[in-house]
Amino acid sequence: MIRALTQAGRRDWLRLARTENVGPVTFQQLIGRYGEASLALAALPDLARRGGRVSPLDIPAVSEIEAELEAGAALGARLIAACEADFPAPLAALDPPPPVIWARGEPRLLSRPAVAIVGARVASAGGQRFARGLAADLGAAGLVVISGMARGVDGAAHEGSLATGTVAVLGGGVDDVYPREHRDLYERIVEQGCVVSESAPGRTATAKDFPRRNRLISGLSQAVVVVEAELRSGSLITARLAAEQGREVLAVPGSPLDPRARGTNDLIRQGAALCEGADDVLRALEGFGGFRAPDRAFEPARPTTPDAEVAAIRERVAALLSPTPVSRDELIRAAGAPAAIVLAALVELALAGRAELTAGGLVSSL
Repeated sequence: MIRALTQAGRRDWLRLARTENVGPVTFQQLIGRYGEASLALAALPDLARRGGRVSPLDIPAVSEIEAELEAGAALGARLIAACEADFPAPLAALDPPPPVIWARGEPRLLSRPAVAIVGARVASAGGQRFARGLAADLGAAGLVVISGMARGVDGAAHEGSLATGTVAVLGGGVDDVYPREHRDLYERIVEQGCVVSESAPGRTATAKDFPRRNRLISGLSQAVVVVEAELRSGSLITARLAAEQGREVLAVPGSPLDPRARGTNDLIRQGAALCEGADDVLRALEGFGGFRAPDRAFEPARPTTPDAEVAAIRERVAALLSPTPVSRDELIRAAGAPAAIVLAALVELALAGRAELTAGGLVSSL
C-alpha cells in the first residue's frame, strides 16, 4: 500500500527499521498489525518481553535516526521508504520488500528494466572482458546493469555500462567504498549512475550485510547473469535468490579445467539458461510480464490479534523451531493454529532473540 510519510512518520519508519531484531519480515508484520510505525515502536518493549526477552530491546534514540538522516543529506543521498510511491517497483514486488533504501546518484534508474551481472572477484581476463562487453551491449539495448562493485566481474560490468546506466549495490552505507581501488569507479557511478544500500550512511560492511546486498541485486533485476563463479560463492547465492524471486537466471559456460567455471556450469546443469551474449539475455526476457507488489504489503492495521490467543500458542511455536530452517507455511500447519496468530507469536519470539525470520520465508531458532 502506497502512503505519504510526514517528516515524523519518516523518522519513525526508519527508527523501526533500525531496531534490533527487526528484519524485513518482522517489520512488515508489525506495520500490518499496528498500521503506523509510531504505534509499533510503542508496542515493541512489551512484545519482546512477552516473547521471553529479559534485557531491554535496543531501539535507536530519535537523535540517532536524525543523525543518520543528516548524514545521508550531507552526501546528497536520498532515503526512500518501501511504502512511498517512488520506491522502486522491482523491490516493492519482493515479499517482503526492504523497509528502506538509501540511494545516491540518480534514483530513477532503479525503476528501469535492469539485468544484474555478477561473478568472481578473482576473475580471469577473459571473464572480465566478457562482462564488460555484455554490460555494454545490454546498455545499448536499453537495460540498466546492476552489480555489487566488487573486484573482478562486478567492476567490469559497471565499467561497461557507465555510459548507459549502472547501479552499484553496497553492503555498507552508500559511502562505503570497497575495495579502495574502486574509489574512482565509485565516484563515476555516483555521477552517472546510482549507488544503493539498505545500510545507514557511514556503516562499514560486515559479513552479515552481504546476503541483504545480494537480495537487493537480484531484486532490482529482471534477470541475473553469472559470468564466473566457484561452487561456493556469493554469486551463486545471488542466483539462488533470483530464482526464488521469479527472476531469470543465466550462466556463462566455461572450461571444466577452470575452478571459476564450476559454479556457472553447475547452474546450467540445474536449468539456468546458457548465456553467450546479450541476445541470450534479451531472449530470456521476452516473456517478462512486469512486477506486481504483494497484495498486502504494508496494508494499514488489520484487526488486532488477541494477546491471549498469541500467548496460548507462543511456546508451542517456539518448541517447533530448530536450527534447521522451515517455511512459515510448514510451521503454521505444524502449529495447528490460524496463520495470523502464529505469525504474531513469531514476531514476539524474533524480538526476544529466540527466532529468526528470513526474507526468503524461512524460520529457525536462534
